[in-house]
Amino acid sequence: MHRQGSSLTVVEHPLVQHKLSLMRDRNTSTAEFRRLLREISLLLAYEATRELPVAAAEIDTPLERASFPLLAGKKLCLVSILRAGNGILDGMLDLLPSARVGHIGIYRDPRTLQAIEYYLKLPDDLAERDVVLVDPMLATGNSAVAAISRLKELAARSIKFVCLVAAPEGVAKVSSVFPEISIVAAALDRCLDPHGYILPGLGDAGDRLFGTK
Repeated sequence: MHRQGSSLTVVEHPLVQHKLSLMRDRNTSTAEFRRLLREISLLLAYEATRELPVAAAEIDTPLERASFPLLAGKKLCLVSILRAGNGILDGMLDLLPSARVGHIGIYRDPRTLQAIEYYLKLPDDLAERDVVLVDPMLATGNSAVAAISRLKELAARSIKFVCLVAAPEGVAKVSSVFPEISIVAAALDRCLDPHGYILPGLGDAGDRLFGTK
């Protein structure tokens, strides 16, 4: 783990970095990309949930009764920014099968690069849950800011943003609007190109995940 500034944590675990490097390779197949994303997402979930509250509970082991830590209160809500966020969602649910799930549909206008919402479905009790918001790429930051704004409107108890690859521009945008939001990423890349894609990046995560190009 390596912290960049006040809001960004880059997960430098060797397994995370190895899997991400394989995902960057343009020759990696859709099936392999999908499998790697699921695996790396589980590892990112481990980091994103490091500070979940626990409380002691009495448990009978085969030998005696004793007090042990269990997650306290209402559990997590995982929120995917459609469509590519679903690739991270699958891996996180392997680790957190009891988590509630929400979806926010946002697309980026190719001319203005602004985020436009087209779908929203979230649990009713969001105010009682800690939210992990997921999207593979944090590029301009416009989609992340739009999604976080929605979650704030609905009074989510806490919000963390988890991505594979972040651009400095996206981190700066999210941090300037929501300085209290923690960002967890597998890598901080160099910059954005004129079309808003991350360099060196890994291409369009949604297209590579679903084989649509």
